[in-house]
Amino acid sequence: MELLTDIGAVFADFANPKKRVFVGYLFLSILIALMWLVVLRKSSVRSALAQVFDRSIFFSGSSLADYKIFVINRLFTFFISPLLLTQVAIATGVYMLLLRWDVIPWGALEGAPHGVIVIAFSMTMFVVDDFTKYLMHRWMHRWPMLWSIHKVHHSATTLTPVTVYRVHPFEGILYASRSAVAQGSVISIFYFMFGDRVDLVTIVGVNILVFFFHVTGSNLRHSHISIRYWPWLERVLISPAQHQLHHSIAKRHFDKNFGVALAIWDWAFGSLHLSEDGESEKLTFGLDDHEGSSDTDLKTLYLGPVYEIARRTAGIVWPWRRRPAGPSEKPADP
Repeated sequence: MELLTDIGAVFADFANPKKRVFVGYLFLSILIALMWLVVLRKSSVRSALAQVFDRSIFFSGSSLADYKIFVINRLFTFFISPLLLTQVAIATGVYMLLLRWDVIPWGALEGAPHGVIVIAFSMTMFVVDDFTKYLMHRWMHRWPMLWSIHKVHHSATTLTPVTVYRVHPFEGILYASRSAVAQGSVISIFYFMFGDRVDLVTIVGVNILVFFFHVTGSNLRHSHISIRYWPWLERVLISPAQHQLHHSIAKRHFDKNFGVALAIWDWAFGSLHLSEDGESEKLTFGLDDHEGSSDTDLKTLYLGPVYEIARRTAGIVWPWRRRPAGPSEKPADP
């Protein structure tokens, strides 16, 4: 029984509505993909089913590596979680700072209508969380040290919903810390301003905006089904096709579409790229040859970033030991 419990814990995300790979969201993503192909792309039902459940995608070497990384990272999380910065710690720290600030009294806006408080809190949590994800993602591409870590995710040559878990443990730690800071800060500020009337609009225990993001096909962002939105909508929300462009190795797609749910950040900061017709162009996913990272070798995926960071750090600490980039090595960004 203990073994079954441990196995269940590893795969618990598939039963948790707060996680993107919850089986309910996966099922809805399949339905959306089939409707897209049959109704809008005029494919037969048989052809659509074959495309959605393409064995060459789900059993590719890259996808099999994704499944292994999922299990390894879940096991790693069990050990590292107690050591990570927590949302409670951040919320407590920010709340104490606000009390000491002594400029705005506690509960200054607690008389506001309860519905307004709940809606404002739900929207702020979603927007702040999404914006900090955008910033972190953009930094991952901009700073060489962080790119050494993040390129593990971009090494995937086929995309499935489990590819969202293809991240180096160092990146997992950074994103967990980001979440704790972003959400913990919002919680403490709202509690300080509105008192104990703060609450979320939820469905199955999930922020209604996050729930809407998942039930409308968040899993299709990491997939081979290129679903596009109207151009005006792709300036507000990131479509599955837009995120697939983000994984493309084509130079015109580099450093585009960093957003997770909202495209407004890319639109505002000049990194937006509207989708292209997936029927007329086949995208190639993965990394350029000069990046030198395998899409299947777990040793390279886990240890490669550690080596790169050590080498870059050595170049900073002992700059006279730095060597020029070789013909197959891309120079670090200035």
